[in-house]
Amino acid sequence: MATFAYVGRTQQGILRKGELTAKNRDEVVALLRKQKILPTSIREKGGAERVLSMPKFGGGVSDRDLAIFTRQFSTMIDAGLPLVQCLEILASQTENKSLSAAVAQLRLDVEAGSTYADALKKHPKIFDDLYRSLVAAGEAGGILDTILNRLSKHIEKTMALKGKIKSAMVYPSVIVVVAVLVVSILLVWVIPIFAQMFTDFGGALPAMTQMVIGLSNFMKHNIIWFIIGVAGLVIGIKKWYGTANGRSIIDAVLLKAPVVGDLIRKSAVAKFTRTLGTLISSGVPILDGLSIVSKTAGNVVIERAILTARQSISEGKTVSEPLAASKVFPPMVVQMIAVGETTGALDAMLGKIADFYDEEVDAGVDKLTALLEPALMVFLGVVIGFLVIAMYLPIFKMAAAIG
Repeated sequence: MATFAYVGRTQQGILRKGELTAKNRDEVVALLRKQKILPTSIREKGGAERVLSMPKFGGGVSDRDLAIFTRQFSTMIDAGLPLVQCLEILASQTENKSLSAAVAQLRLDVEAGSTYADALKKHPKIFDDLYRSLVAAGEAGGILDTILNRLSKHIEKTMALKGKIKSAMVYPSVIVVVAVLVVSILLVWVIPIFAQMFTDFGGALPAMTQMVIGLSNFMKHNIIWFIIGVAGLVIGIKKWYGTANGRSIIDAVLLKAPVVGDLIRKSAVAKFTRTLGTLISSGVPILDGLSIVSKTAGNVVIERAILTARQSISEGKTVSEPLAASKVFPPMVVQMIAVGETTGALDAMLGKIADFYDEEVDAGVDKLTALLEPALMVFLGVVIGFLVIAMYLPIFKMAAAIG
């Protein structure tokens, strides 16, 4: 038998410290569970306490890293391991250096008596408002393992949603880059050779050929300024988007854009309903939930609609009314939310909406890809074809004259 010093928290969040005599750590955990105490640290008296070395921060933390960490943490908590021991193990085996350093610091803070949710507040760039709020709700309700499992599923589904949209844009982006490179090479290096040849032959050139040669001369002598201009335009738009007015205008235009706007709307609805459903089912008050969700909307128009809904609830009204008035959310979504409010099963209804719109995003991505691919190929063909025809017209003219 050995004596173990422990630190833990009751279901009400009250800190408890003490000593227990047991055969091993597992028996201490079992004894504490009978007392309804969640252990955060268990140390054998007289034993040397292990100290973690702090890795240096480097690089960001991806959604995938966070999802793996959260799922592993959930499994360990569910198996009955003390919170501090879980964090110690995860800090040593996490590959991402930034996340490993953050987890090591979390372990030290929790061991010093801080709640896990409070410790997370020191790392806002890794653990956002949603993550911290759910963890706080899990600690308060004594269901941290369940909450962490929900969080890992939420992060994974959000990753899948982002992945679908990114994958849809890869092929069109490659086509656009190739088209720009091909046209630039033709204008700057190939067409000047033809232009010199036509000059040596003499004679009047067709209007199409003159236009292309003029464009080629402009690009050849102003290529640097052209690149600077394009880069300046991109940076200018990005900076303008960083302003409140610029973001409002660009986000509103994107929502109204054909095909793309519909995909953005469906993606936002899926993200909004899944996040809010996860928060409500985990015990987070709906006003706090809407405030958190608005920050993750990704579109200022949708963010304002959510905040208006929050204001409506604070005044004793429903969520569905302001969402319908915003005309941002589809009527079916508004009606299903209204049914969920009426029946008292809003979290379940939000989950069903999210599942439906995940499928809608899949269909939207397929539709966007189906439209973009042939459109870009046709565009590339027309541009290159125009340049080729413009260069060969004088040759055909000369051949006809010789014949």
